[in-house]
Amino acid sequence: MAAGCRSEDDAAVRALARRIIPEHEKQFRFERLTDTTECFELESRGSKIVVRGNSSASIAVGLNHYLKNYCLTTVSWHACNPVEMPAVLPRIDEKVRVESRARERFFLNYCTFGYTMPWWGWTEWERFIDWMALQGVTMPLAITGQEAVWQRVWTRLGLSDEEVRAYFTGPAHLPWHRMSNIDRWQGPLPEEWIDGQLALQQRILARERELGMKPVLPAFAGHVPQELKRLHPDARITRVSYWGGFDDRYRCSFLDPMDPLFAVIQREFLTEQTRLFGTGHIYGADPFNEIDAPTWDPETLAGMSRHIYESMAEVDPEAVWLQMGWLFYADPTHWTAENIRAFLGAVPQDRLLMLDYFCEFTEIWKQTEKFHGQPYLWCYLGNFGGNTMLSGNFHTVSARMEDAFAHGGDNLRGVGSTLEGFGVNQFMYEFVLDKAWNTGIADDEWIARLADRRTGFRDPAARTGWRTLCDSVYTLPAQTGQSPLTNAHPALEGNWHWTTKPTTGYRFPTLWRVWEELLAVDSERDTYRFDVVNIGRQVLGDHFLIERDRFAAAYAQHDRKAMDAAARRMTGLLADINLLTACHPEFSLERWIAAARGFGSDNASKDYYETNARMLISVWGDSYHLTDYASRTWSGMISTYYAPRWRLFIERVMEAARTGRMFDHEAFDREIRDFECRWADASHPLTFPEAGDAVRTARELASKYKPLFDAER
Repeated sequence: MAAGCRSEDDAAVRALARRIIPEHEKQFRFERLTDTTECFELESRGSKIVVRGNSSASIAVGLNHYLKNYCLTTVSWHACNPVEMPAVLPRIDEKVRVESRARERFFLNYCTFGYTMPWWGWTEWERFIDWMALQGVTMPLAITGQEAVWQRVWTRLGLSDEEVRAYFTGPAHLPWHRMSNIDRWQGPLPEEWIDGQLALQQRILARERELGMKPVLPAFAGHVPQELKRLHPDARITRVSYWGGFDDRYRCSFLDPMDPLFAVIQREFLTEQTRLFGTGHIYGADPFNEIDAPTWDPETLAGMSRHIYESMAEVDPEAVWLQMGWLFYADPTHWTAENIRAFLGAVPQDRLLMLDYFCEFTEIWKQTEKFHGQPYLWCYLGNFGGNTMLSGNFHTVSARMEDAFAHGGDNLRGVGSTLEGFGVNQFMYEFVLDKAWNTGIADDEWIARLADRRTGFRDPAARTGWRTLCDSVYTLPAQTGQSPLTNAHPALEGNWHWTTKPTTGYRFPTLWRVWEELLAVDSERDTYRFDVVNIGRQVLGDHFLIERDRFAAAYAQHDRKAMDAAARRMTGLLADINLLTACHPEFSLERWIAAARGFGSDNASKDYYETNARMLISVWGDSYHLTDYASRTWSGMISTYYAPRWRLFIERVMEAARTGRMFDHEAFDREIRDFECRWADASHPLTFPEAGDAVRTARELASKYKPLFDAER
């Protein structure tokens, strides 16, 4: 036995292995090291693979290191994807030892619980928690089920159950209710949902803690029902600023943290939450996320942050407040250097942990004297709204992380990710979390090994393709509205809503070449099938922009023949993207809808959940402000939502051309808004395409479009 090693088996990682690789689980030994340094070791001993670590968390990372780098296996964060293993476990020729260089690894964003997770049951959560353990996550955000706590608190304070459930939003919009952005939208929240999420959260927390994680539970940050003013007329309760274009009746109310009632509510909430969920002493509280503070006076801001922390510490003397740094990025006008210093400095040192939220774009630690000494985590965001796009500035992320490790100061406590939705770029998050360990694997080698595990073997074409992706395609940070133009509100120029023109950061022929290279590979891996669908839908979506521009140019030139030809190609592309995305379950509207309906106990409740699910990924809310924010290039979404919008657009522009009129954008916008709102209602039935073979379909489409792409090179 190795020095510094205890012989007992690690039961938590043993159970994890049994879940993800049941046919191989008995070929592993999981041993505990007595080292105080966080580390893992790997070696072969006879017919066994030995994985050691000083905790369940580090042993799980060691297991994943072996799966990725020796078995060429990817464990997806989605339960619908298989874990594919070689028939015989590869031997480890030389003992491997890897140490951590980041004390904490954070994962998730409040928004992820809306854009990705609202319709998850235990099957989906169980796989995802296993994925987090394998990636070494130590601090997962854990905000499921908090409405059950608040229901008890608010009714105890005198509100009726009807008032409380009406105050909550529908399930998919709860993250923005929790962040004090909107109340009541698509409420009241059903009791069956509240009760079910309570039980689910208890299972989530038990598993996360079993695997050595410290879940981040919420704390009270000031958001209260407006009806509380009736019971406490002297309390300093104000309405927050408008958010997201929502009507006044959906605005939130905020209780001043310096009001005596604040500490009372905090005690009620944390006491009840601890009774139901336990505690790891880390609490997320974000009082001013994308809303204005009641005042921008630095002394008052300091008083507010001091009272928020003290209200936690009165209940839990070990409390650490976790705060998003997004507010400083989102509102630099109000969050001046003086205000930031006052807000952070009012909390005792080491009792406030900041998330530097969007470091691949803006590093707040460099603008705030390293958060004025408060501990912080370097975080990669990577996705807005669950958009389906190829994005993530691979080499910039690597360089910035290395710079933070070298110059971020002693108060840099680790790394994390704050993705709004899962999207289609899982490897970028695995890359970020790998950086938390001294693996000795350089970036170029990491890319090569990534290519190998996507196909299941070493292939020169796959390695070339993935090198091109990381070097030339994954070059920009995530932005809103980054999905292909197919998903955008139709218009003759720009993409109407988010940017003047979709920005990719790469030349379209570059991605076409990658698709060709990957399609030349002969692999049976599900990860390979996902890749040829994912890259193919982006290639075709990128080409849709070219055809739209041709259509618009022909309209400007009164060339109806050219308009007709471009229109046929546009509608053909939409049909083909829908056909291709139907070949993999990750690109499925039907799966999203079925999961939402699964929460209902009768047809009425099933329709309620489906409407809520449709709303978030289409019109979002009650104004145009967030329409298409959560755009998804999904089969079914294309055929029932995006394609009909584009067909109507083409029809109206062609009518204008035939009659010699100018195309009326405003009239079209009103007409299309009516369609979008009807689509978001479950009473409007949807049909879904059948799944085909991913590789065969991709190759057929590549062959079909090759003459067009060759002509444009």
